Amino acid sequence: MVKIQDNSKNPSVFLHGMNGSSLPIVVSHGEGRAFFENQQDLEALNAVGGIPFRYTDNYGSVTTRYPFNPNGSPEGIAGVRSLDGRVLALMPHPERTIMADVGSYIPQSQVEEWGEFGPWVRMFRSARRWVG
Repeated sequence: MVKIQDNSKNPSVFLHGMNGSSLPIVVSHGEGRAFFENQQDLEALNAVGGIPFRYTDNYGSVTTRYPFNPNGSPEGIAGVRSLDGRVLALMPHPERTIMADVGSYIPQSQVEEWGEFGPWVRMFRSARRWVG
């Protein structure tokens, strides 16, 4: 699971309407571990809202524990973004979960509303919305 917190001054073009969401996501391998030369760099990125994706455990708490955080990234970091919101880098694979039929669980109340797509398609629609 990942939690999306996009609270920066310039929202990400990819995350329109997704702030506060907790969603299951596909992780294909344990690569992509975030690394910082020093604690100040991590703190600076946190301070500007540059970490919108974090791995969570089954209770929604940010975690560094395997298997919830498959690569051991500090502070559960699953993705980072640029200050202007136009660049998003993440290791999980939302592109592999955009179709509803690949979801491990979809609440019955959402099946009709979502149709053939799952919640991750919103990220791609958000980028398309920004482009115009």
